[in-house]
Amino acid sequence: MGESITEGTIINWLVNEGDSFNEGDIILEVATDKVDNEVPAPASGKLTKTLFQAKDVVPVGTVIATLALSEELHASTEGSKSASIEDKKLPKKEKQSKKPTKKHQAASQPQVTTGAFSTANTNTFFSPLIIKIAKEYHISFEELARIPATGNDDRLRKSDLFNYIEDGRPYKFAQPITQDPTAYRIPQLNFDKGKGKVIEMDRMRQMIADHMVYSKHTAPHVTAYVEADLTNMVNWRNANKVAFQEKYGERLTFTPLFVEAVAKAVKDFPNINASVDGNNIIVKENINIGMATALPSGNLIVPVVKNADTKDLKTLAENVNELAGKARENKLAGDDIKGSTFTISNVGTFGSVMGTPIINQPEVAILALGIIKKRPEVIETENGDEIAIRSMMYLSLSFDHRVVDGFLGGSFVRRVADYFEQFDVNRKL
Repeated sequence: MGESITEGTIINWLVNEGDSFNEGDIILEVATDKVDNEVPAPASGKLTKTLFQAKDVVPVGTVIATLALSEELHASTEGSKSASIEDKKLPKKEKQSKKPTKKHQAASQPQVTTGAFSTANTNTFFSPLIIKIAKEYHISFEELARIPATGNDDRLRKSDLFNYIEDGRPYKFAQPITQDPTAYRIPQLNFDKGKGKVIEMDRMRQMIADHMVYSKHTAPHVTAYVEADLTNMVNWRNANKVAFQEKYGERLTFTPLFVEAVAKAVKDFPNINASVDGNNIIVKENINIGMATALPSGNLIVPVVKNADTKDLKTLAENVNELAGKARENKLAGDDIKGSTFTISNVGTFGSVMGTPIINQPEVAILALGIIKKRPEVIETENGDEIAIRSMMYLSLSFDHRVVDGFLGGSFVRRVADYFEQFDVNRKL
C-alpha cells in the first residue's frame, strides 16, 4: 500500500472462518484510494477469526483477522505478526496475537487532556521505544501528544521525537488554547431536505466528495479562459486516424494530441507543474499528466500518463488507450492513478462548451477542454478578412491563486491554445 493510504474498505472475504487455504490464495478484497486490491495468503493455514465484515472501513495498521498457519512455518520462524491492511502480514499463532496487559495499556496510553493545549496528533498510543526515549529526556506524555507525528495512523515515530528534541522542544511549555470570539464558525442551519429516495454514497463517491471539498477549502480558485482554433489539428487527425491505427494498432483520439501539447506548455512554464508544502513551493521534475475520466458507475478517477513530455505520439496513444480501457473495466492499479503533477479534464466529451474544474490536490492547476464546435469565424487571409467555418474550442484553466498569479495562469493557458492552433498539418506519422 502507498504511504498516503490511511484506510481501506473490506469488499469481500473470499475465505470464511474455519476454512483452510494455500499460500498465495486470495483471502479478501480491499478497496483503497479508488482501487480494488486482492490480499494473498503469505503461507498455507486456516482462517480462525475475522474481526471485520464486508463494507467495514478499517484504518491502516488495524488487525483484521487471525490465522493459524502451517506447522512448517511455525517451526521455521519466530515471534508473531499481525494481519493489517498496511503490510498484509498475518499472525503465526492465534494465541500470540495477545492484547497488552492493563498495566502496559496504562503506560502506553496515558490520559492526555487535549482541551487545554494544542495537540498535534490524536493518536496517544506510544511504542515502548518512544516511551524509553521520552524518559531519558524527561518528556511527559502531555508533551509527547503535542509533537507532530508522521507515522501511519498519526503515530509518533522515533525520527519525529529526535527532530523535536533537536529543534529545542518548542512545545515543552505550550500555553492553553484561547477561543477567539471573532473566529468564523459554521452556522447550524436546518435545511428542508425534502422527501425522496435515499441513496447511500459508495466509498468512491465519499472520497471524491471529501477531496473536492478539501480542494475548495485549501486553494483559492481562479479560472482563466481562452479560445482556440483547432481546425488544423482536427483536419490532420481526420485524415490520418485510419492510417495511424493500421500502422501502430492504436486508435488515434484527440486526447494524446491534447496531452502532447499540454506537456510542451508545462515545460515552457514549469511553475505550473508544482505543489504547495506549507510555505514552500515544490516544482516537480517530472511532467505527469492526469486525465480526469468518468467511470461506468458515474464516479470519477484520474489515471496518469507518466513523463508525458518524453514520449512520442505513438507511445502517448498507447498509454491513453490502455488507461482508458482499464478505467472502463475497473482494472486500474494503484500505480496507474498516482504521481499526477497536472490534470486535464475533457468536459467536451459530454457536450459542455466550457467548465470551471476543481483542482486535483496537491496540484496547483487543472485545465478543462470544451467541446470542439464548428462556427463561422473571421480569419485573416491574403485577400483580407474573410468568414470561414472553423473548429473552435474554449479552454479554461483553474489555478491556485496562493502560488499562481494571473500572469502565469493566463500565459500558460494561452500557450496551450497556441500549440493547438499551430498544429502542423503536414506532420508525418
